[in-house]
Amino acid sequence: MKFRIGIGFDLHRLRPSTPLILGGVEIPYEKGLVGHSDGDVLSHAITDALLGACGLSNIGEMFPDTDDRFKGISSLKFLRNTADFIRKKGYEIGNIDSNILAQQPKLLPYFPEMQSKIADALGIPPDNVHVKAKTMEHLGIVGAEEAIAAEAVALVFLE
Repeated sequence: MKFRIGIGFDLHRLRPSTPLILGGVEIPYEKGLVGHSDGDVLSHAITDALLGACGLSNIGEMFPDTDDRFKGISSLKFLRNTADFIRKKGYEIGNIDSNILAQQPKLLPYFPEMQSKIADALGIPPDNVHVKAKTMEHLGIVGAEEAIAAEAVALVFLE
């Protein structure tokens, strides 16, 4: 069996009166992420990690922000389509590990639902998806609550 690892990262600005979606879960908060899709940085980072692990493009090439088909779309669809795409290329998903970088809001209560939604979109067990969050100690644009970022690592394998 051949294993490969990929990393993904995404960052979006926060804007008042916009829904905050992370890992497919709407989080109650006074700001949300600005994006062509739903702005879900966690799903975007995981999408890029999977594509990178397989050496198969990146999120901007597969789901360009110039394509109106993706305007306002749930980023869980990016995960579903990516999982289907990499499986057709002979890859299977091992596990996902991720960090959300956000000063606010507190995200711990939402991790189980995020893990479940991501796992469902990828067709893997929820135990194979791990979500964590870190503050930035009030440093940079994330620490100043102007943006939220996410990073992810994906393990894939060829049988």
